[in-house]
Amino acid sequence: MLKEISKDQVLFCIRHGEFEGEILASAEKVAVILTQSWCPQWHEMKRVIHDLEDCSIFFLEYDLSDFFDSFRTFKEEVFNNFQIPYIRYYKSGKLINESNAVSQEVFCEKLGLPFKGKGRDRKLDFFPSA
Repeated sequence: MLKEISKDQVLFCIRHGEFEGEILASAEKVAVILTQSWCPQWHEMKRVIHDLEDCSIFFLEYDLSDFFDSFRTFKEEVFNNFQIPYIRYYKSGKLINESNAVSQEVFCEKLGLPFKGKGRDRKLDFFPSA
């Protein structure tokens, strides 16, 4: 299930350089997706990952927020990522991987989940290789 990151959680991240324990401890395996609402890769990813089990998936469409400029600057300068969607993968509260848009299979691999898809390629034409 996808959960939206709250403004307080975003502001905590900007102040401390990382997401808070409420997000990171929500499950053993956690993905945080930072994106903008208009992004076609995000819409495709949302379609294929929304029902994954045994993990928590949080997202932020920061172009819809009143902290757009400050968060974008933070993401680019602190996380050193200039593309969307940007995904951070955590296990037991520790960052284990990062990527931009990926297929469901690669998303599962990076998060350490079994892939339960049906014969899909590792690389969808729609997503760049991670």
